[in-house]
Order: sequence, then C-alpha cells, then structure tokens
Amino acid sequence: MSASSLKGRTALVTGGARGCGLAFAQGLAEAGADVATFDAIEPVAAFFEMEKVYGVKTGHYKVDVSSIESLMKGFQAFTSDFGGRLDICVPCAGINKNLAFLDTSFEQHSQLLSVNVMGLYYPVQLAAKQMISNGTKSGNVVLVASIASYMAIRSQLSSAYCETKGL
Repeated sequence: MSASSLKGRTALVTGGARGCGLAFAQGLAEAGADVATFDAIEPVAAFFEMEKVYGVKTGHYKVDVSSIESLMKGFQAFTSDFGGRLDICVPCAGINKNLAFLDTSFEQHSQLLSVNVMGLYYPVQLAAKQMISNGTKSGNVVLVASIASYMAIRSQLSSAYCETKGL
C-alpha cells in the first residue's frame, strides 16, 4: 500500500490497544486511514504516536467487545467523533486464559467465547450497519485468524482458546 492509498478512509480496529490489533491500526494509519480502536485496556504509547507520525486522526474508546451495551456506547461515541464515517473494520480483540483443559471453569470458558467469538461477530455486524447507513461504497472487513484455530499450541495451556478460534 502506498502511504496515501487509504487517505480519506476511516478504520475501526478492536483489540487495538496493543499486540496484533495495534499493528493493524499502525498499518492502516501508515496507509493514510484515520483509525479508531476499541479495547478494554488503555493503549500503549505507540498508539498515541500514530497521529503525529502519520498525520491521521485517531481515537481510542474503552469498549468491552463481549458486551453489546459497551459496543453500542462505543459505536455511538466513535460515530459522533468521526462524523459517521466507517470504511474498514478489523475485529482483532481476543483473550487467552492459559488454563489446562481440566481446570477451565464454565465462567472462564464463557468469557473466552464472549470475547473471541461474540466479540468478533457483533462489532462486524454494527460496523456493517454503520457502513450501510453512511453510504460506504467499498467497505472492508478484515477477519483475523490464529494458528490456534486449527492446531493446539503445546507450549501453552490453551485448549479453550484454540476451540474459540476454530469456531
């Protein structure tokens, strides 16, 4: 992508406060897109550098992707701050509990499902509705996979994580 191939476009990245989500946000900003992130945690310092380094608008919203109420509030604030614009959605939020199969409680497994499965589906649904509402002609949704979706990671205690990534 050229440094301005996404100029004038707006992207939303869930899980964008650090890790893979932040890397996607930085790549989109480098290509010229304005970038908003949803995450349950505060972003690392590198997030705040994007606006200065790439000359794009950024915004971070503290959102729990496993909560429809939190998502709705996040989308409302994002929509207001970015003038209703949304062209690209990258649902990248995810968690891993690093627990053995026999030690994973119902509540812990439910939380993994809520973030890793429902936390992908509903942000994309809300993003698609926003794209339709604002008349986006060529919207993009980039779904991020994990190697854990098709093979166990033996060095980690992650059977429940692998299961949620394979759904």
